[in-house]
Amino acid sequence: MTPHTSRRAFLKASACAAAPLVLPARVLGQNAPSKRVTVGMIGCGRWGSKIDLDPFLKMADVTVVAVCDVDRWRMDFTQKKVNDHYAKAAPGGAYAGCKAYGDFRELLADPGVDAVMVATCDHWHVPAALAAVRAGKDVSVEKPISLSIEEGRLLASEAQRLGRVTRNDSEFRSDPRMRLACEAVLNGRIGKLKKVYTTVPAGDVTAPPVTAADPLPKELNYDLWLGPCPEAPYIQRRVHDPMKFERPHWMRVLGHCEGMITNWGTHLNDIAHMGMQTNETGPVWIKAKKWSLPPKENVWNVLTDFEVDYRYASGVELNYKVGGKEVYIRFEGDQGWVKAWYMGKPDKSTPDVEASDPKILEGLDKAAVKLASWSDKEDFIRCVKSRGRTMQDAEFGHRTCSMCQLGHLSIQLGGREIVWDPAKETSPDPDVMRLARRPAWRGRWLDPQPQA
Repeated sequence: MTPHTSRRAFLKASACAAAPLVLPARVLGQNAPSKRVTVGMIGCGRWGSKIDLDPFLKMADVTVVAVCDVDRWRMDFTQKKVNDHYAKAAPGGAYAGCKAYGDFRELLADPGVDAVMVATCDHWHVPAALAAVRAGKDVSVEKPISLSIEEGRLLASEAQRLGRVTRNDSEFRSDPRMRLACEAVLNGRIGKLKKVYTTVPAGDVTAPPVTAADPLPKELNYDLWLGPCPEAPYIQRRVHDPMKFERPHWMRVLGHCEGMITNWGTHLNDIAHMGMQTNETGPVWIKAKKWSLPPKENVWNVLTDFEVDYRYASGVELNYKVGGKEVYIRFEGDQGWVKAWYMGKPDKSTPDVEASDPKILEGLDKAAVKLASWSDKEDFIRCVKSRGRTMQDAEFGHRTCSMCQLGHLSIQLGGREIVWDPAKETSPDPDVMRLARRPAWRGRWLDPQPQA
């Protein structure tokens, strides 16, 4: 891994990413035609059953052949959705080819599955994706890629060692607003980059402790839902509402999620890394300057507010905070600035991408650096076929997630300054290294030992 990508190397990589695909003649799976990829969906919640599934169903070179969830209602719902979709084109209007598994290990053992989409709770992202690459499957895994720096590194390294195609599923690199801002930076339109600002929405709230367990829904395999997490009584506010696809409660519960600091931070800060050319490295200095952290005993206890400063080896500084309704990225150089809005523009007259001088944005369609514009799912499938590197593979995803996690570590240590070696992913502070690991894993769900 190279800590810093040269401009020449970046241009070469960008050109390769934009090059036409030549599909391989070999068979991709045991029974798959050379131009068709069979996909299994691991996780059928509100995101997996729609946001991740729907694009695959629309792709002519993909067949979704299996679904999996620990909630039988969600699994059955998604299996029917897949079968109903393919039935429209089936002779006689009937189709029952999508398999359903209550245990992801059974899906991974299915030789008819080429690639998987992991859209589980955050605490399952690495264990499921790690098992997938070790089972010989290519894998796209939802963001954030991990819940600790240690486990994110394990997944990225194992995927590379085993030669599996990976993608950390975020649509932001495909967003034309984000690409335009980054292209302005990478083509030198704002001069030497000095500072970056990223924001995320205010979306997390807190809830008091619950002392009594709730009745366990008959359709939920709660023990497998917990998986690697320590045993805990079933509380509906820890999991999700039965037979609904609302925003799940676990997204506000530490141990299952880290909240907005990684959940949304892995969107905007991934764009920061793309514009800064720090895809395979990270900050060297981190310090939290403000935060609001509910008591750990609360059921919903993730951060509700934060602001963190970072510095990179190049000298570029980054400020990352909760922006309320205003979500954007702003790059500042010694010759101007450019800002891409995702949401919360002050008024309708504000352009989606604005700059200190309109000339900064002119003619970028013909500029030397042009970024790939594949959608997230198209990017994954094209690389499953070509065996190329996706726009945001596990290494890139890990670097963005670990950057967010370092800010969280500083908060957990009361705003302590963190000195970080991004090449070795180590700090001289033993407290930082302790918190860079998950405190407990139940069972052997995260086996750190490489397999042959």
